[in-house]
Amino acid sequence: MKGISYRRYGGPEVLEYGELPDPKVGPDQVLVEVRAAAVNPVDWKCREGHLDGLLDAVFPVVPGWDVSGVVVRPGAAVTEFSPGDEVIGYVREDFLSRGTCAEYVAAPVRTLARKPRTLSFEEAAGLPLAGLTAYQVLVKALQVKRGETVLVHAAAGGVGSLAVQIAAHLGARVLGTAGEANHDYVRTLGGEPVAYGEGLAERVRGIAPEGVDAVFDTVGGDTLTVSANLLAPEGRLASITDPEVREYGGRYVFVRPDADDLTRLSEWADQGVLSVHVQRTFPLEHTADAHRLNQEGHTRGKIVVTVDREAGEGRA
Repeated sequence: MKGISYRRYGGPEVLEYGELPDPKVGPDQVLVEVRAAAVNPVDWKCREGHLDGLLDAVFPVVPGWDVSGVVVRPGAAVTEFSPGDEVIGYVREDFLSRGTCAEYVAAPVRTLARKPRTLSFEEAAGLPLAGLTAYQVLVKALQVKRGETVLVHAAAGGVGSLAVQIAAHLGARVLGTAGEANHDYVRTLGGEPVAYGEGLAERVRGIAPEGVDAVFDTVGGDTLTVSANLLAPEGRLASITDPEVREYGGRYVFVRPDADDLTRLSEWADQGVLSVHVQRTFPLEHTADAHRLNQEGHTRGKIVVTVDREAGEGRA
């Protein structure tokens, strides 16, 4: 099969496009014909070796954890899916090697759910990692309730944009930090935009004088300190970037694959609760350019890599 891989840690230039071995399909895996794979900040962080202390790398590594595609063959023990089923997945294992930026991926069944019918493959590929992160923070860690006020940082980004929609669906009032150019976008998601930067605390206090009930931190550092000081007396704080959130009595969340959670997100997408904005797509062979753009930051929604199916027909 054709795919992207890297044989050592480094910048986007270490990504190579070429032939890779076809995946072996274990008993609890599903062979998926990849249609699209979203690019996330964790992908370039893995590529640069920032997660080396957490995840073993078995080189060559195929990058990518997000996928949308079509089931080719379920493993011997899999009863949940059949050939032809359209699926999405957050295909993370506890090591780096078998990613989604390729024509095919052997995905553990625990990482998959049925694709939302109302989303394109490109849009659907952007749902798993970002959606699961938002869901697991808001529903499980922060336990957001109807009538509460929630502050979401980087509200126009991949995770933030889904977090705003989920929090609004849960019945919360949602404040979302974003640059001026993205304020209208945050409003379309159901949030009230707040300019980030100097004076953020005063701006939030002007909207919520008693403080906010929950903060979803996606930035860390000084933003975490400001967020902790904006909490109401019984407020909760969670971060996906800075483990020091624990020093403020908050929760550090590292998203995990969960088929039930992913199914819920897929259902919400079909119900019109969630939408995924794709800022730009790249063909598979230009994955390095997708990494470069993602690494620049300031992405509205998602960056997605697509697979030319004509090149892969008849391969599996």
